[in-house]
Amino acid sequence: MKLNLEKILKELKPYRERKAVIDPEHAVLLVIDIQNFFHRVVRPVLGNIQNVIQFCRQENIPTIFTQHGHTDPPSDSGALGAWWGQVILHGTKDWLFLPEVTVESKDIVLPKKRYSAFYETDLEKILRSKGVQDLIISGVMTNLCCETTARDAFVRDYRVFFLIDGTATGRDDHHLATLKNLGFGFAYLTTCDEVIQAPKSK
Repeated sequence: MKLNLEKILKELKPYRERKAVIDPEHAVLLVIDIQNFFHRVVRPVLGNIQNVIQFCRQENIPTIFTQHGHTDPPSDSGALGAWWGQVILHGTKDWLFLPEVTVESKDIVLPKKRYSAFYETDLEKILRSKGVQDLIISGVMTNLCCETTARDAFVRDYRVFFLIDGTATGRDDHHLATLKNLGFGFAYLTTCDEVIQAPKSK
């Protein structure tokens, strides 16, 4: 995927009419699956994601890194494993986070086994315990794990802020289709720079 942000923003204009300001005191940054398995997909937006991670740490916005992996694919991969015919095996090189990514001790690492970061994980428990209302979504893949998580967050009544240039997938048309769908009914579409430069909410 090659990110032409100017072109994407022009096409997304009708889907970006809803505006909201992230409340840092009630927000979490979710970084989805930036693991070696997806290194080619995430590469174009990795710098943007790292900038947002740094910003969130400065603003004391908690960061949660999801890490997709299976220990026994026949029993723990379900329809996902059957659909793709392969999965990320826990403990392998593919399962590890990209070497450019630093996970700090205060960050949370959330194991997952399905597209949604909410499915059979402690994510909602963590968010509720922190009083989170705003969920910032970054990572890969836009149209699979990121989109499914965004939809699940919306139906749980979180405000979803979806990073246009902080998410990525294998094809431009898939990326754009997801952004349009989410902008229409589920999420505030925002760029990484807009998050970093946004005025603080009162």
